[in-house]
Amino acid sequence: MAEQRPSRQELIRRRRRSGFVGRHGEMNAFRENLVRDPEGDDYQFLLHVRGNAGVGKTSLVRQWEAVALEQCATTVYLDDSVHSAVEAMEEIGERLGRQGLELRRFDKLLATFRQRHHETQSARDTQMPAEDGSAAQPLAASLSGSVAAQVGLVGLGMVPVVGALAGAVDPQQVAQGADRLRAALGARLRSHDDVRLVMDPVRGLTPVFLQDLAEVARRRPRVVLFFDVYERTGPVLDEWLRDIAFGEVHGVLPANVQIVLSGQGRLDARSWGDWLDLVTEVPLEVFTEEEARALLALRGVTDERVVEVVLRLSGRLPVLVHTLAQAGPDSAHTVGDPSGTAVERFLKWETDPPRRAAALALALPLQFDEDVYRAVAPPEAAEQYSWVRRLAFVTDQAGRCRYHDVVRAPMLRLQRTQSPARWHAAHDLLAETFHTWRAQREEVVPTAERWGDTVWREHRSNETYHRLCADPRRALPEALTEAVRACEHGSGTARRWAQLLAQAATDSADEGLAEWGDRLTAASRDDASAVMAVLDALLAYSGMDTAGQLRTRIVRGRLHRRAERYGQALADFTAALVLEPQHADALVGRALIHQQMGNADDALADMDEAIRAHPGGAWNHVYRGRVHLTAGHRTEALADFNRAVELDAEQDWALASRAELHRAQGRYQEALADLDRALGIDPEYTWAYAERSRCLSQLERWDEAVHDMARAADLDSGSGWYRAQLAGLLLDVGRHAEAFQEVDRALTAPDEDGLRGRAWPYTFRAWALHGLGRDTEALSDLDHAISLDDAYELAFAMRGWLLWEAGRLAEAEQDFDQALSEHPQWPWCLAGRSMVRLYAQRYEDAVNDLTRAFNIQFGIAEAEGKIARPLVELLREHLPTNRAPLTATIRLAALLSHQIQWPGLTHQAGSVLALRPSPRLLTGGFRLLRRVTTALNDPPEGADTQRTAWSLRLLSPILRILEPRGAPTGSVRPTSDGHATAVGGSDTASESRSEAAS
Repeated sequence: MAEQRPSRQELIRRRRRSGFVGRHGEMNAFRENLVRDPEGDDYQFLLHVRGNAGVGKTSLVRQWEAVALEQCATTVYLDDSVHSAVEAMEEIGERLGRQGLELRRFDKLLATFRQRHHETQSARDTQMPAEDGSAAQPLAASLSGSVAAQVGLVGLGMVPVVGALAGAVDPQQVAQGADRLRAALGARLRSHDDVRLVMDPVRGLTPVFLQDLAEVARRRPRVVLFFDVYERTGPVLDEWLRDIAFGEVHGVLPANVQIVLSGQGRLDARSWGDWLDLVTEVPLEVFTEEEARALLALRGVTDERVVEVVLRLSGRLPVLVHTLAQAGPDSAHTVGDPSGTAVERFLKWETDPPRRAAALALALPLQFDEDVYRAVAPPEAAEQYSWVRRLAFVTDQAGRCRYHDVVRAPMLRLQRTQSPARWHAAHDLLAETFHTWRAQREEVVPTAERWGDTVWREHRSNETYHRLCADPRRALPEALTEAVRACEHGSGTARRWAQLLAQAATDSADEGLAEWGDRLTAASRDDASAVMAVLDALLAYSGMDTAGQLRTRIVRGRLHRRAERYGQALADFTAALVLEPQHADALVGRALIHQQMGNADDALADMDEAIRAHPGGAWNHVYRGRVHLTAGHRTEALADFNRAVELDAEQDWALASRAELHRAQGRYQEALADLDRALGIDPEYTWAYAERSRCLSQLERWDEAVHDMARAADLDSGSGWYRAQLAGLLLDVGRHAEAFQEVDRALTAPDEDGLRGRAWPYTFRAWALHGLGRDTEALSDLDHAISLDDAYELAFAMRGWLLWEAGRLAEAEQDFDQALSEHPQWPWCLAGRSMVRLYAQRYEDAVNDLTRAFNIQFGIAEAEGKIARPLVELLREHLPTNRAPLTATIRLAALLSHQIQWPGLTHQAGSVLALRPSPRLLTGGFRLLRRVTTALNDPPEGADTQRTAWSLRLLSPILRILEPRGAPTGSVRPTSDGHATAVGGSDTASESRSEAAS
């Protein structure tokens, strides 16, 4: 059966029930636009309704919303209860969720933001290193870990025959970039994603918000977003709305999403200037006389004398016409003298004293519900709440009511001037009411979570507002101190607090409060710098008590430190300590600055004082432990980490830090136990996965190490740092193709962490490309790395090897010289230069370089006579006739020097043998390798056991491959033309790993 359509009479009744008259042109234009193709040129997707207060903007957009709903559109209406872009997105998500259109991914990310933001606020200042990386510093003795973090070379260049990397790079200097990352993730915030989300939530949340909004738009024919009272929210929403409407910085807006703005003034040309031609302006004026008469007639006001008086009193301002018509006066006599007060105009025909008293009392709160009504209404009007809600100048949204400003302002003025005593008493009563409700809320909300709790925050702000209205001078110092705490919660809360002071100043007509309100409101206009500007304003003028100044200094000091303005931060924390010398937060804050500026002793002195002042704080012990590590005090660091865990068994930062220390001391099982425990507390602790990966690498559990670093990279998906480190680890284990994929992915992702401004990721990619035989691209990456850092020795050394292979010997020697000028004891680089000199027929120079390389690498006595000179003579003899296999052999040796595992070694060696080196060359090379292994098996006293073991692990499978009388796999036999070839080799990773392990 077909659905029955409404009759004309029913449609008329619906229209009459709405009480909306006039604005026919605006209503028709909106209806017509709704049925247009959103992709058409004539579709108006951004409307701006503007007009003076009381002109009916809210009524119009509410009617537009009703029309949109009739057309099956999905709508969301927002007013000035939102004070930031984040709050706007959150409110839109909540409203859509009520309609069964949840923004699931956005809601999840928003919950993460709230949790991480809460964590940064709830912990003491020792948590702040999570945001700027100042807390956790590298361990000086963790050589392989430090270099691996930056250049992915755990093997450290213990290369048989041709040299080594070890000794080239100062582990502290090279690892600075990765250690900054480690520091940033060592505290409560788990990843760069979390850090960015907390520091720039708009940038982090908006792309996901737009993606989910696009899903809603695909499920609905239209989505209309209404932003009312835009004169108040515009300063903080302009840039965000402009970007989502016209830009692509956060993503794209679906074509069937319409935006409606409604406010008093024109849009700010500074934000919208380039796009104003795409905004459809809808200016509203006062009612025409015909529209005003129509509204009066609808309300039953038809007596011409009454109509004339109402038109004159209201000035045809819609809100006043509606208010004066509501009581339906039926004679000129009841209208009375039109020169009465403004309040009398609004309540002229209300003759019930309790109702009049209730209406006046409800003007005092900024907004009210039934609980507030019962707290302020006279007892005889206790049951009149529903009547108040129906007043023409009252708007009701989700149970929260507020008076129209045009009506509320004169009502407040009347009460303030008629009886100051009653004014003070009424506001005191409201302040105590909200104080009681706040105290009740505090029983269930922990201290650290209160500013993030909407209910508590509303009670606190309402309490402050009424105390300011009752007695501005007495309440102002505490209100300013609370403004600082609001700043700690973010720009939206800071702006809300500034507007609260401005509103209280207007309503109380207090000049001193007005100055502060104007000052803080002006400071909070720019969303990006609102918090710092408000803090600057608070400190620039007198009026704050000592507690307020102290808190302001600490909060501003933290902000300066995050922005790396260390001198200003130090000044703020020092000024705070002048006010209160034993304040723990100020001491820790200054310690952070001292540590960041390299003053470990001063940092420790402040941390000692902080712990004496607050001995039970686990975070303070963790941070002091980190500072001790920076200073090389490992025993003291371990004691602090242990104490932190004793104070808080769930202190995962302490566990991860202790694990890092255990790893550096070679206590890998203890390190793993701590890391497993930390990950049991937080299974998404990014730094713990990365640290466990490094520990597993030390235990040669390579597959597990790769898995954990990959997990860290996935958790920190918005950053390329861990993905680049994963590439380094893959290079260590000889998986060049995968390494290239990971580092290329890291370098082509959005550069939010400055990764593309660092040289080391390009060396990763270059070496991966070199391993894949793509040397032209590798050289390009190395050139770029050197352009970013012209003192990066590893890039010069790598380029030296590639230039040598390309036959550009003079350039290659220059690069090796550059690298050796900073690290003259670098075996890998010395070996590279020796090959350049050998190919340039400078044989004695080649012998000298190789002798130094072998002395450093193997610690073999008489390295020149036993290895270096025989090797140069062998190569000199065979280079003219075996240039290709020799070059391939040397190239392979340089590649193997960057690995700690050699999958496919048999295949690689077979590729060299496929070039058919002469049997005499193979025999000579085999003898030299035997000589090296014999010497390594009987190392002199003081030899580096780690290098020796590494060299033997690599040489063993190579010797088996070249063994003339070995097992079938990898044996060598001469071909019919007198050259050699490999027989039966396998290039599978598992077999090669087995060979290497032997």
